[in-house]
Amino acid sequence: MAKNFEPENKLPNMIGQGTKIVGDVETNGDIRIDGHIEGNVNSKGKVVIGSNGMIKGEVICSNAELAGSLNGKINVSELLSLKASSKVNGDIKTGKLNIEPGAIFSGTCNMGNQQTATSQQSPPKDIKK
Repeated sequence: MAKNFEPENKLPNMIGQGTKIVGDVETNGDIRIDGHIEGNVNSKGKVVIGSNGMIKGEVICSNAELAGSLNGKINVSELLSLKASSKVNGDIKTGKLNIEPGAIFSGTCNMGNQQTATSQQSPPKDIKK
């Protein structure tokens, strides 16, 4: 019987300063970005954008820490942390949000489990005249 082999990656993936990637990036582990990405980033782990890092595209991950720039949407299932040097221009969807003073954010933000919030609302009652 064949098994799918996915090696455990104990070291995070790194995109260094001075590196530019045009295209999508997908990883099962953590990733640190100090360079520039024009495309989407999809990670099952944590995404860290360093102070010199920049992403133009959508980010989907479980946790994220931003010190650099993001121009696009970000969807974080657990905790999103915006450091003082971060600049986000786009929409945020996250479970929890931590924003340091000095962070710049322009867009919309949805926090928490949206399904739970809508399921707790009672349906409108019929009004009889």
